[in-house]
Amino acid sequence: MSDEIHEECGIVLIRLLKPFSYYQKKYGTPYYGIHKLYLLMEKQHNRGQDGAGVADVKLSLPPGRPYMHRIRSVSQNALEEIFGKVQHRIDEIQKSNEEHKDDLDWLYQNVPFLSELLMGHLRYGTYGKNNMEYCHPFERHNNWRTKNLMIAGNFNLTNVNELFDKLLELGQHPKEKTDTITILEKIGHFLDKENERMFRKYKHEGNNNEQISELIAENLNLKDVLFHAAKRFDGGYTIAGILGHGDAFVLRDPNGIRPAFYYQDDEIVVATSERPALQTAFNIPVEKIKELKPGHALIIKKNKTVSEVSVLPEKEKLSCSFERIYFSRGNDTDIYKERKMLGKLLAKPVLKTIDHDLENTVFSFIPNTAEVAFLGMMEEMEHYLDTQKEKELASGNTARLKKILSLHPRIEKIALKDTKLRTFITNDINRADKAAHVYDTTYGVIRPGKDTLVVLDDSIVRGTTLKQSILRILDRLGPKRIIVVSSAPQIRYPDCYGIDMAKLGDLIAFEAAVSLLKDSFKDNLLEEIYEKAKAQDELPMEKIENLVKEVYSPFTTEQISAKITELLRPKEIKADTEIIYQEVEGLHKAIPNHKGDWYFTGNYPTPGGNKVANRSFMNFMEGKNVRAY
Repeated sequence: MSDEIHEECGIVLIRLLKPFSYYQKKYGTPYYGIHKLYLLMEKQHNRGQDGAGVADVKLSLPPGRPYMHRIRSVSQNALEEIFGKVQHRIDEIQKSNEEHKDDLDWLYQNVPFLSELLMGHLRYGTYGKNNMEYCHPFERHNNWRTKNLMIAGNFNLTNVNELFDKLLELGQHPKEKTDTITILEKIGHFLDKENERMFRKYKHEGNNNEQISELIAENLNLKDVLFHAAKRFDGGYTIAGILGHGDAFVLRDPNGIRPAFYYQDDEIVVATSERPALQTAFNIPVEKIKELKPGHALIIKKNKTVSEVSVLPEKEKLSCSFERIYFSRGNDTDIYKERKMLGKLLAKPVLKTIDHDLENTVFSFIPNTAEVAFLGMMEEMEHYLDTQKEKELASGNTARLKKILSLHPRIEKIALKDTKLRTFITNDINRADKAAHVYDTTYGVIRPGKDTLVVLDDSIVRGTTLKQSILRILDRLGPKRIIVVSSAPQIRYPDCYGIDMAKLGDLIAFEAAVSLLKDSFKDNLLEEIYEKAKAQDELPMEKIENLVKEVYSPFTTEQISAKITELLRPKEIKADTEIIYQEVEGLHKAIPNHKGDWYFTGNYPTPGGNKVANRSFMNFMEGKNVRAY
């Protein structure tokens, strides 16, 4: 994606199943867990540039010893800072206690993060500021181990206000109105209730308080706690949690909007947001990794019992397709194939647009995340040429055959991002000038006035970088035409489940539709939709319809694409310009198992999505540059 947006967070949860002496003997270090935590977080670094955090629980310390630890950072090099601190503390303790450096029992009692249970989080801030207070994991303290809770997640809830009000009804006084605090306090509330219920039960049976603490730790019903806490959540989420006594969980939303995978053997149980991280960290085939089912929780008990249990009724699986197109690491075997197919499906409309003239067309891609789709498109171009060669062979036209046999798609690296400019210029006056120089171009590969330049982008959200930078620098090369191809369909609706596209007015497809309404003197439709949206706003979420669809309904996809091209084409460039988008049908063909397409169709998987879309439209009409949830 040439536009910069904030996306989803990443999680890691690790439970070691063997004694530390086992890892010392087999892997040469008792710090196997923290080493794997670092590797898994590093392999998901694409999911968090705004901050990171790690936490642990030691399961077997005596009272009076710190058994939970947490380190967070919002620095530019958060992972390096966090694990540097961990390593420094380990080195410091071992250096000042040389006589204990090989004593695993002593190290366990004294070294933070030499623990059986570890959790990590990578943060992309879609809500709140990029400061420490918004950085996961979040913690809730209590002197009862079974009431201590730390959570970290990849989530956005659409109904935080309603859930916040429910907390007030319970008599709580939350310090903030954010989805993270709300989730922490909801789970914490029902965790407290479960503790109190079990305390009364075991007290009635004649147990003393110390015995009761152990009985609660052994028999805590984490499934019920999660059910009561999450039954009113509306949104997309994968939530990881660790409890002070050693239980842990990963909970996924009923539509499977946000991703979650896990792996288990006799040494370890580990859950992550992305599958390739597990494959790389443990050198395992993809078949050994399980996807956590929607509405289910992976529950790991202190006694090492591991189960995947149904917590909430499983709904239609509508996993986010946009994650597959752009955000997830492309080395996942399925994602790689899907992105290639997206590119293949674009070859036919591109060939039509260039009138099948491959001899005078140069192909490239921007940015690097579009490379796999580009490979797919080029494979399909080669396939097209093969069919043409077969026809010429059958015709017996020697001259024509010789020419076409030498023809191959012309592929060049046209634009390269100059990352040094990313943060050098920051003030508003120079920001546009900075955008115009973010990319460097390769000169001498385009024949001025003769060649058409086709550039593939994986998606176009706002189009700002296209207008301010890319189209201008491409035009300097002197192409006759510039065709920008998006492997994703037109992004028409805001997201409210994890990717930071919450403002409708930021979307170039919406801007184009509004402009078309004004061009055709139908802009009164906007006022009509606004009044209907206001009338619906106080209805229960289940009864709200997505009225933003009416903004697009008068126009074809082609009309909106043409208007987008008009809006994004700088007036001073000389080359004819056209933007081609993937069709929604092509998206579904390429990514059949991830049907969450609300960005493109407005078909939200939860009722809160419709409410967010309408509120986003009302904010646009009222001139409010704020989030809709």
